[in-house]
Amino acid sequence: MTLNLELDPATDLNFTRTLAVPRHLVWECWTMPEHIPHFFVPAPHKVTAVEIDLRVGGRFNTTFDVEGNIMENSGVYLEVVPQERLVFTDAYSEGWKPASEPFMTAILLLSDTPDGGTSYTAIARHRNPDTRAKHEKMGFFDGWGTVVTQLETYAKGLA
Repeated sequence: MTLNLELDPATDLNFTRTLAVPRHLVWECWTMPEHIPHFFVPAPHKVTAVEIDLRVGGRFNTTFDVEGNIMENSGVYLEVVPQERLVFTDAYSEGWKPASEPFMTAILLLSDTPDGGTSYTAIARHRNPDTRAKHEKMGFFDGWGTVVTQLETYAKGLA
């Protein structure tokens, strides 16, 4: 499958950052459950559970504790290209069970930078402009930006 990466400003949110850690560590952080709690939600919120079955159709389930509110997120991987691309969505759960109210599909693109770091692009695709606007108001740029900063800091400790 060829992924169409043409962005639609009406429904997509995205940003690119350069991380001062090698790509293999960024990939490891995103794909091994023991690493997810260290970066996946902005502190002081917490990830309290992670289930990863890293294959197309495999689960990517997380549970957050946000100010005492437990939030369960179920999803599946749509594409897994080791150390290059990770696509997951909450539109389905494992077994291709459709979600009643899907929110988004996330696309992470990783590539090497000349200095040994990682070019990190995050794209959040939404089903309509209202959902995109809601995600932006929820703090997509600050929240996902904080997450990538936390990821970089954590991954540096793994080097």
